[in-house]
Amino acid sequence: MKRVPQLLFVCVYFILFACNDKKQEKVEKETVSTTADVIEVTDERQDFLGITNKDKLSAASKRALKWPKDLGNDWFFDYQVQDLKGDLAYEEGVVRRDPSAMIKENGKYYVWYTKSVGPTDGFAGDIEKDKVFPWDRCDIWYATSEDGWTWKEEGPAVLRGAKGEYDDRSVFTVEIMKHEDMYYLCYQTVKSPYNVRVKNQVGLAWSNSPDGPWEKSKEPILSPADNGVWKGEEQNRFAVEKKGDFDSHKVHDPCILPYKGKFYLYYKGEQMGEQVTFGGRQIRHGVAIADNPKGPYVKSPYNPISNSGHEICVWPYNGGIASLITTDGPEKNTVQWSPDGINFDIKAVVKGAPHAIGLNRSADSEEGPVDILKWGLTHQYRSYDYQYIRRFSTSQKKYHTAKGEKAK
Repeated sequence: MKRVPQLLFVCVYFILFACNDKKQEKVEKETVSTTADVIEVTDERQDFLGITNKDKLSAASKRALKWPKDLGNDWFFDYQVQDLKGDLAYEEGVVRRDPSAMIKENGKYYVWYTKSVGPTDGFAGDIEKDKVFPWDRCDIWYATSEDGWTWKEEGPAVLRGAKGEYDDRSVFTVEIMKHEDMYYLCYQTVKSPYNVRVKNQVGLAWSNSPDGPWEKSKEPILSPADNGVWKGEEQNRFAVEKKGDFDSHKVHDPCILPYKGKFYLYYKGEQMGEQVTFGGRQIRHGVAIADNPKGPYVKSPYNPISNSGHEICVWPYNGGIASLITTDGPEKNTVQWSPDGINFDIKAVVKGAPHAIGLNRSADSEEGPVDILKWGLTHQYRSYDYQYIRRFSTSQKKYHTAKGEKAK
């Protein structure tokens, strides 16, 4: 009598298994049918993408069929990095990092950068006296070069503010813009004390000469969003009750471009309670727009304008704005382009890119989509304490060939 329940269980199991198998078969048929109705698979696309069966499309094949039909390699590049000569060569005990774009004036290239001295102490000690990051306790310096290889350090351009001002702790990560014979430097600022919950801002300085003197804005031109809520009083930047906007904690890496009669301030946002997701750190870009180089800058209601990225690297191209997205997020290591400076689409996925790129703004950015990346400046970590500025160059990769094989 005990075998009856066991036999009954076995019969029920096989009936359910058969029903589920039929349901799964029905789902697969419906998926294929729906895909065939929505996605057109021409013979040409099938051959180009290497799809085995038109009526058996994997999720990968469906995504590939949605790629642009003119998929090419005009936006794809590879790169290498070389040492510089002169004052920008590595110097023990000195931090030089985050080079700005270069402009060419008076027959010379000009670059601005973050400079500090001494090792990084971190947050474990006395933050009023210690140096918590390599970019802490910095000023903005500049250098010139006739050939882009050998550089002469000219001295400081923008110094930290007096105690109590919004930039009294550090000024760093600078970018240059020239407009109507005026020169503008935008940069990050931090006010003491530099703790892990500090909300940095963006400052601006201007001059009628690349050699200065520079007049600084009395107030920041950009600040983090004010809609996140910290949890508790402990200095823990991951403890939040509400994360807020993508830039609720920090606004970094500012870069101003004149565009369509206005001024577009691109920047990196860091969110309170920033998490690590399937793409790495939650880092996104935003833009603020002004009618005048000095502002006021109003954040776009469409922010954030990227799902990924780190340092800002943007340039005008073909009536729109191109952007190199690196380091963080699910779309990292991509080159993107927007027809309106706000809505960006992926144009290429690259192996990687130099850090903190300083573009050569004297190059013709309209010659080709990535021609402005032919050469420029970058920084490299010699150690966590010390970084230095180097030169990068890129080449467009058209074909993949074996040794001795002729390219197409």
